[in-house]
Amino acid sequence: MPRRRRLLMWSLLAAAFLLVNFHRTATGVLASSLAVAFDTSGTELGVLHSSFFYIYAALQLPAGLLVDRYGSRRAATVSLVVMTVGVGWFATAGSFPAAFLARGLIGLGGSTIYIATLAFLASWFRPDAYATMTGLTIAASGIGGVLATTPLAYTIDAVGWRSSILAAGVVGGLLAGAVWAVVRDSPPSEAVDRDPPTASAVLANTRTVLGEVETWLMGALLFLAIGMNFTVLGLWGVPFVADVYEVSVQTASLFVLVGNVGTILGSPVFGVLSDRLDARTPLMILGGAAGVVVYLTLATVPPLPVVGAALFLALFANGSVTLAFTVAKERHAPGVSGTATGVINSLGYFGAAVFPAVMGAILDAYWTGETVGGAPTYTVAGYRVAFLVGAGAALLAMLVAVALHYRVSRDPRVA
Repeated sequence: MPRRRRLLMWSLLAAAFLLVNFHRTATGVLASSLAVAFDTSGTELGVLHSSFFYIYAALQLPAGLLVDRYGSRRAATVSLVVMTVGVGWFATAGSFPAAFLARGLIGLGGSTIYIATLAFLASWFRPDAYATMTGLTIAASGIGGVLATTPLAYTIDAVGWRSSILAAGVVGGLLAGAVWAVVRDSPPSEAVDRDPPTASAVLANTRTVLGEVETWLMGALLFLAIGMNFTVLGLWGVPFVADVYEVSVQTASLFVLVGNVGTILGSPVFGVLSDRLDARTPLMILGGAAGVVVYLTLATVPPLPVVGAALFLALFANGSVTLAFTVAKERHAPGVSGTATGVINSLGYFGAAVFPAVMGAILDAYWTGETVGGAPTYTVAGYRVAFLVGAGAALLAMLVAVALHYRVSRDPRVA
């Protein structure tokens, strides 16, 4: 298969993951619009944001099993169709319960796309390019995060939040057709009479993955790092800048945009370094240390330019934790890769489901009752406490990475 065709197939899957990240982070810019439309408190807004992640996280293990059994092409296509239906429902929802369920359906649709992409990479790219391509896939999702900041803010200002989200749904529907038409699960030489794994083999693979301490360490690392970083960049980053520094949502979104540029650059840089140095866990420890610095800095409520730099560093350093997927892939046979990555990914996104409501509850506890345009504004003290919680999460993530390093350094399969 020509290299261009292989890259085209990856590009379509990466575009699908870009769309997933757009929807899971768009609530930061949508926060004030949703607060007014559904009359929500900070805790309720956190729960609405998290509804995507509740379903997304719970389905990562089943998603891995489905990808291992039915292949990347079918899994990604069906996911995009379901996500498109959820987007349409969310954009037209007339109540908080409807919006909650619709956003959950978006999470259901998006749940298999990343795992399907990782399985595709394992089949189509050399092992020494896996971390690099994984990093580039995360970078593509970072572009989705960028689109969910300032571009979305200006689009909402022009046509409203509902029309903006509906337009994104149309893109998802078109992409579903393209993935079905172009993507193939494996090179032709490997696709002949390949039988899917039996139910007993799937069960045995799952028991093996769940029985390893390393699986739970990687999952805990992702729970802490992804949970906190996605909470700040995906929901509370824009309100923080707007509330504390008294700027418009459009201006505040620029600083979150800078953070998402960190995603675009960080994952490829860590992926390339990992492949060239043949090292995984030392880079993950470094990323955890950077996270501690970021959230301690934000807790001081520094000058606005420093906030932009801190958000950039947070997402750049978050690229290091994606090396956990490479570690998981290297520990298991190709037929188990979807299951292994699904398990640790599920734990990561449970963090993204838990932290938004926790941070919202902290902000509500310090809320003085002030509103702007019907949306609540939160205090500096509340944000300080929330970011100190983030610093604690980053410190725990670094310690988990250290424990993982000592375990896998004794394993000849992983550096």
